[in-house]
Amino acid sequence: MQVTVQAGRVVRIAGDAAHPPTDGALCTKVSRYAERSYHAERVLHPLKRCGPKGAGRFERVGWDEALEDIATRLKAVAARDAQAVLPYSYAGTMGMLQGESMAARFFHKLGASRLDRTICSMAGTEALIATYGGKVGMLVEHFAESRLILIWGSNSIASNLHFWRLAQQAKRDGAKLVCIDPRRTETADKCHEHLALLPGTDGALALGLMHELVVNDWLDHDYLQRHVDGWPALRDRALQWPPERAAEVCGLDAEAIRQLARDYGSIRPAAIRLNYGMQRVHGGGSAVRLIALLPCLVGAWRHRAGGLLLSGSGWFGPARDDFAMQRPDLLGGRRPRLINMSTIGDDLNREAAPDFGPKIEALVVYNSNPLAVAPQSRRVAQGLVREDLFTVVLEHFLTDTADMADYVLPATTQLEHLDVHTSYGHTYAMINEPAIAPLGEAKPNTQIFRELAQRLGFTDPCFTDSDETLARAAFKPEWVDFEQLRRVGWVKLNLPEAPFAEGRFLTPNGRAQIDVPGLGVPDHVPNYESRQSSPDLAQRYPLAMISPPARNFLNSSFVNLKSLRDIEGEPLLEMHPDDAAARGIASGSLVRIFNDRGSYRCNCRVSERARPGVVNGMGIWWRKLGRDGSNVNELTHQRLTDIGRAPSFYDCLVEVETE
Repeated sequence: MQVTVQAGRVVRIAGDAAHPPTDGALCTKVSRYAERSYHAERVLHPLKRCGPKGAGRFERVGWDEALEDIATRLKAVAARDAQAVLPYSYAGTMGMLQGESMAARFFHKLGASRLDRTICSMAGTEALIATYGGKVGMLVEHFAESRLILIWGSNSIASNLHFWRLAQQAKRDGAKLVCIDPRRTETADKCHEHLALLPGTDGALALGLMHELVVNDWLDHDYLQRHVDGWPALRDRALQWPPERAAEVCGLDAEAIRQLARDYGSIRPAAIRLNYGMQRVHGGGSAVRLIALLPCLVGAWRHRAGGLLLSGSGWFGPARDDFAMQRPDLLGGRRPRLINMSTIGDDLNREAAPDFGPKIEALVVYNSNPLAVAPQSRRVAQGLVREDLFTVVLEHFLTDTADMADYVLPATTQLEHLDVHTSYGHTYAMINEPAIAPLGEAKPNTQIFRELAQRLGFTDPCFTDSDETLARAAFKPEWVDFEQLRRVGWVKLNLPEAPFAEGRFLTPNGRAQIDVPGLGVPDHVPNYESRQSSPDLAQRYPLAMISPPARNFLNSSFVNLKSLRDIEGEPLLEMHPDDAAARGIASGSLVRIFNDRGSYRCNCRVSERARPGVVNGMGIWWRKLGRDGSNVNELTHQRLTDIGRAPSFYDCLVEVETE
């Protein structure tokens, strides 16, 4: 971002035209970042609860009073069992400083429970590690040269604008674009073809494509022989999935699968832009493994504009110095339990038990809004409202989660603090310089945890490291020169343009892996909730529901910006005309969506953006901005993916009725 400041106030935010991936463009959300920072409802002073738990009533207090009381309360809990303290954070800021640097040091020294940060990408992450040896892929800039691009599980116009610019360039040069997504997204509108498969059937589609690649011999036998382990077993599995079988599972036409396989087997270079929506189901990890193997079958990796990109964040692994930043040695040999952030609803309501450990007595939330974003939110609310749970939230606004806190501490925005960033969509390390001084009494996360550490008596020198010191320690100098980073604003990693043209995957033997110890040969894994796996449940709740993000929100961030809410309008359920007609539902009707976990009311938009049999509960609205103080996560469950212990948000059956 290029930020223009006049008289100490931000007056303009634009994309930096000199930064190649940005090329001068910002998405609608981030272009409103000044509006977010100067919002009239911004929390600018420490707040202490003064009403019933969950009522969202607070009084202003000073920093000293707040930090002394928080430290006293945390110290008392830790004296009984430090594992009764739980940090909860994710990607509210993705910076290496304001994310997990001083915060990680603090909780390591305390001996608090560790958080398994699974909520977004862990199924896909572990699938890529199993297959390629790392969370790596092709370089995004080369999509501009691809001749076939499969955009799989991604509404790129809304969530991946800088890739979309490259895809459009390829399209103008004659490339064919195919969108694979249960919803007819804005991206699907702009592609040549759209395959609206049923949620959770991506692995079956990949196997159906593999079947056609095998029987028509659209394979790169040399690449398979030299650079892939386990191909015979996958070949046998693929032969069990003719297009007719895959089409029945996916809810597609068999000829559409044959045509896609024909294109993928014959057009060079072919590239896949995979995203995380498709891995938020029971079989999400296996599906990613299968899709990640497709470029190996046809030798797409030989071309710099061929292959696959889900995330390239693993390329930064050798460049980052996470040990220096997070200091896990402060644990001193202790191995605190690991709490999965995706099952926080159940875990906040658990009593002490030998297989669980102590009851969670204190929760410190930063960079996240679990009450809005975690699955089965009614259970999360039941846990957060406990009178015996001490909750501290570092925030910009009184979010759903902040309303449940005992203390809310004002955090800085990216315009107000120093940070350094990696990326998962490109391969540039970046620095975030503060553009303005912190508003009100806001403090960076790093400073808040420094001051808490001091009050808890942590005397290790690392707790006095400044943000400047942290920023200089974030990257190994042989990979990223900090002075260049500060001078230019970014540093591009030195990587091969076609990283796997000659194999050299990041696995121990340099070959892509199919039959992985502990995982076996990947196969289609049905949803927990589907006609195939749970027919009795499907009798009562016949509609599959996915909950993709609304175009103008970033998960639950930006939801409280009026300019963006005015564009979105209100919480919506998209329903196909056939499903609506069968239930007597008209567009604009108030509907109730329900299952055994709860119900959620919103307006219905009858639209062919939804495919038959699937409804789209557009998220993620703050609960208090929806009807009845709830959002779509009332209906999602806490069961986990086959790989990666991640949530299955899009693996959900519901019924819909008019109100």
